[in-house]
Amino acid sequence: MATFSPKQNNLTQPLRTFKAEKPHLKIFPLGGNGEIGKNMVVYEYGDDIIIVDCGMMFPTVEMLGIDFVIPNFTYLEEHKEKIRGIIFTHGHEDHTGGIPFIWPKIQCPIYATKLTAGFIEYKMNEFELKPPIKVVQAGDKIQLGVFKIEFIPFSHTFLDDVGLAIDTPDGLVIHIADFAIDPSKLESQQLLGKLNTFAQRGVKVLLLESTNVEIKSDRLAESVVYDTIASIFQKAKGRLIVSSFASSLDRIQGVLNAAQKTHRKVAISGRSMDKTINIAMNLGYLKVPHGILVDLRRTDNIPENKLAILCTGSQGEEYSALVRMAAGEHKQIRIKKGDTVVISAGAIPGNERTVADTVNNLFRLGAYVYYGSERQKVHSSGHAKRAELKLVTATIKPEYFIPIHGEFRHLVLHAQLAQELGIPEDHAFVIDDGQVVEILEGGKARIAPQKVDASYVLVDGLGVGDVGNIVLRDRQAMAKDGIFVVILTVDHETGKIITSPDIISRGFIYMREREDLVFKARQEVKKMFQKHNEKYPANWDFIKKAMRQELGEFLFKETERRPMVIPVIIEV
Repeated sequence: MATFSPKQNNLTQPLRTFKAEKPHLKIFPLGGNGEIGKNMVVYEYGDDIIIVDCGMMFPTVEMLGIDFVIPNFTYLEEHKEKIRGIIFTHGHEDHTGGIPFIWPKIQCPIYATKLTAGFIEYKMNEFELKPPIKVVQAGDKIQLGVFKIEFIPFSHTFLDDVGLAIDTPDGLVIHIADFAIDPSKLESQQLLGKLNTFAQRGVKVLLLESTNVEIKSDRLAESVVYDTIASIFQKAKGRLIVSSFASSLDRIQGVLNAAQKTHRKVAISGRSMDKTINIAMNLGYLKVPHGILVDLRRTDNIPENKLAILCTGSQGEEYSALVRMAAGEHKQIRIKKGDTVVISAGAIPGNERTVADTVNNLFRLGAYVYYGSERQKVHSSGHAKRAELKLVTATIKPEYFIPIHGEFRHLVLHAQLAQELGIPEDHAFVIDDGQVVEILEGGKARIAPQKVDASYVLVDGLGVGDVGNIVLRDRQAMAKDGIFVVILTVDHETGKIITSPDIISRGFIYMREREDLVFKARQEVKKMFQKHNEKYPANWDFIKKAMRQELGEFLFKETERRPMVIPVIIEV
């Protein structure tokens, strides 16, 4: 209870008393809910905050010129004194990519498994940052403020993947990000046994990834993928080019093993692939046969049937190694008839078009391409499918359920799946980034009426958050209809135009082919300037605004297009 003294001039008023708010658990995503990427979930209880993951996301097609997107960290920066640590489930970019931009603002300890810590340390070194990274392993238990955290071993395409059992004053929370499970395997059976022990204790809330909730097919065993890749290595008569996620170390190991058996040397192309292999080798997560790796620049004397190339570009990323090969722009590799290309990865939602373009270009150059992920058995998803999600939820038996890590339809379908397993509809919360689930007194959970700012933070070159909606709208307008710049040179004393207006057009018209329109535009500009300058002499801001609107209407009438019109007035 807190008591406030009455005002000096109103002593007759009774004392007002306020009941202090009892701390309670709040859970809210700042990324990953309603989108694929930039995963981040915040847990808050009283004066303690922990953060799980800190990822980035590829920009959408509307985000012209943007490199990537990170979670909004305003709330965390405002409450940084409460933050006890950031915990990482694994090292994929959609879970770690935002850390170099966010950590300097909050500067708290980082907890990660050995391989994930190695990736984070490398990334931070590129930004000349030295955060305190504490290495943990599956089975470890730590306490951060009121939160007691146990690390649970999971399987994923990134080794050392973990889930979290978070003991809070309001109950046990299980947080499972990216994972896959195969009930036929011993380690998966042991994991289910571990999850069952949590169920027996009673799980208040389960947060579970939703990426593959729509997929009802059975899991393709990773061993089948290895066998397929080994078979391709045996059959291929010429060069072999394999593109995969750079962080899929199991897949890279499979390629190295297949190359050793077929007596092929392996060259690496792509900065992230080279970085990953070096980190994994140094930490002991990758067994590279002696003498198998060669410098890509020194492969001219190696017979084509004795060479394999591991490269980036499985998502059709601009400037990646495979995309440059497919475009005929790679410095060392020219795709030709007889080459075999294996894209050992599934397309991340939103990247389907760029992947298809890459495949088409490779075929056009004469290569034979294995693609299509599980259809050609060259890739097995690292994300749990519907049956696996169902199995985990049924094993844990949570009181409340929050689907995470997926587009909005994934979250809805996942909540419906939980309801099929007996979780009441009002206990399955489909929330967007920034929405808060809180545990009230008495143990009941609800979606809080308040939201946390979870708007996008855009990274463009060295700029973080300095590109907003206005800049993006300008870029979209220029990309759609181009720009039309009018430059008027005006006498400072008389206010009259000295020379004919200069006109620059980019992305709107080709001026040599539309000299008639350029001439008419110049005449209109002169009339507009004279009219407004007589009415509002030397009021350049008003005149430019009026000319922008009127010239825009004139150009639309002539072309039915609306370029961005930029009037410039120079006084001399």
